[in-house]
Amino acid sequence: MNMIYAIDLSLKPTTFDLWHVCLAGTVVLLALILIVLLLTMLVSLARCKKKPGVQPVQQAAPTPAPEPVVKIVEKIVEVEKLVYAPAPAPEPVILKESTPDAALQLLGLLQKEARFIDFIKEDITSYNDADIGIAARVVHEGCNKAINEHFTLAPVRSEQEGEKITLPQGFDAAAVRLTGNIVGSAPFTGTLIHKGWQVTSIRLPKLTQGHNAAILAAAEVEL
Repeated sequence: MNMIYAIDLSLKPTTFDLWHVCLAGTVVLLALILIVLLLTMLVSLARCKKKPGVQPVQQAAPTPAPEPVVKIVEKIVEVEKLVYAPAPAPEPVILKESTPDAALQLLGLLQKEARFIDFIKEDITSYNDADIGIAARVVHEGCNKAINEHFTLAPVRSEQEGEKITLPQGFDAAAVRLTGNIVGSAPFTGTLIHKGWQVTSIRLPKLTQGHNAAILAAAEVEL
């Protein structure tokens, strides 16, 4: 005998046992998981909208074609010319040609005041020291007079001879001559042996037109 059971879905349970509790908890857990998944998807969509658009990939610049071999050889030749170019020739030294008139004038003045040429050209081997001393005194006085009258002299260095002095770097080598053991470079410290002399002014007489300065002393003829 077949039995047919009819189920009424509109009926409400009248009892709330452990099975119903588990079923209700499962439904609540699934609902929470669904809510979390929806929130995660919404956050991901919002972050994707804030990101800038993807920049297109820039194409690499094309590699320049290598220079021809001829140009490379020309550059090498130019570099060799610069490296092995001969050094420029030094400027020629210009020598000033001095006129002999001033020197001849000075000799003429020394001869006039001190008979300097006569004393130099005299053979003094036959004279004794006393006679030579007397003649030297006369020559000395005459030369001193001629020099003081026509030249103004001053020492090159103002220090006393025998005093220690220091020559700085770049000192005038024409005004100071180094002697002894010269090692290294300036500054140099040494002893002043000679103060040196320099001319500060010249007062030579003017020559007349047609004057022959080569005649230091005219010949004398007594009548």
